[in-house]
Amino acid sequence: MSSRALTVAAFAGAAWLTKRALRRRISRSPLWPLPALETPVSGYSPRRRLHAVVVSRTEPAQGVVRLTVESPELPAWAPGAHVDVTLPSGLVRQYSLCGDPADAGRYTIAIRLVEDGRGGSREAHAQLVEGTELGLRPPRNRFALEPAPSYAFVAGGIGITPVLPMLRAVTAAGADWTLLYGGRSRASMPFLPELAAYGDRVTLVPEDEVGLPDLAGLFSGTAPDALVYCCGPEALMAAVLAAAPDPGAVRLERFAPSASTATAHPFTLDLARSGRTVEVGAGESALAAVRRVLPDTPYSCGQGFCGTCQHRVLAGEVDHRDELLDDGEREDSMLLCVSRAKGDRLLLDL
Repeated sequence: MSSRALTVAAFAGAAWLTKRALRRRISRSPLWPLPALETPVSGYSPRRRLHAVVVSRTEPAQGVVRLTVESPELPAWAPGAHVDVTLPSGLVRQYSLCGDPADAGRYTIAIRLVEDGRGGSREAHAQLVEGTELGLRPPRNRFALEPAPSYAFVAGGIGITPVLPMLRAVTAAGADWTLLYGGRSRASMPFLPELAAYGDRVTLVPEDEVGLPDLAGLFSGTAPDALVYCCGPEALMAAVLAAAPDPGAVRLERFAPSASTATAHPFTLDLARSGRTVEVGAGESALAAVRRVLPDTPYSCGQGFCGTCQHRVLAGEVDHRDELLDDGEREDSMLLCVSRAKGDRLLLDL
């Protein structure tokens, strides 16, 4: 072969390798050379997916199942973290991790059956049995346990799940703490045997026996420098905030959207990639409006928790109403299912 032919072949080979590498790079981040996000952008999610198998299923209370999953892929986590679980139907739901962070390769979650809910808990109770394979996303933590000399924990019903690992951690650290744990009845309150080991640090408040929790009494005996961690129904969290001497010391974990008194006004979405313009009515979500013109736009929970409908915002100011994104993520993205425009217009990378 002549030297000229060798040179042409070399250039052709180099061009082919470059093209293949570029395709791989773009497949990892459709917006390349812009940096990839860890959460969905324009319908694509480069966030690492995990695979696990259900190895144990028990019922720690009426209407509650406790599931333990195992996989060598599972990353470390800290008290307060939750995971996104992809159910067999494809629904994505969020559950707090309630096991021991030191138990590598194993996650434990608990799910209460909500008969009149949106279907996720019914599917979990019916289909998640030992041997079921599940898809997960790595843990996220917006309820992190902060250092403090003392703590007051308040939990309602299944809201005990993120608190359990916290109790183990603060006990090991030698901190002072108390737990006020309420529920409809003892039979409906999971993990009572585990909590019994903590003795009089734990106050149980079954509503059918003693009525509603005495929050005023709780705070009268709480140290002034205590942090308050609360997870439970919205009414309980609102009552804790109202009763706390210092609302700034209260940390909340929600598993349902918070009640919002913010007004909703109509606005316009400009979709940069598709060249569409969509009007969002005062009584509809940005997600619903986008799906009128882009019906394949992905979503799951519809409540601002799972991140499936997160998209990059190219221009405009967002009224963030989710419970998921951190401050950095809110700088250039939004969840279409709950968040809106503060002004009259947003430009999205869609």
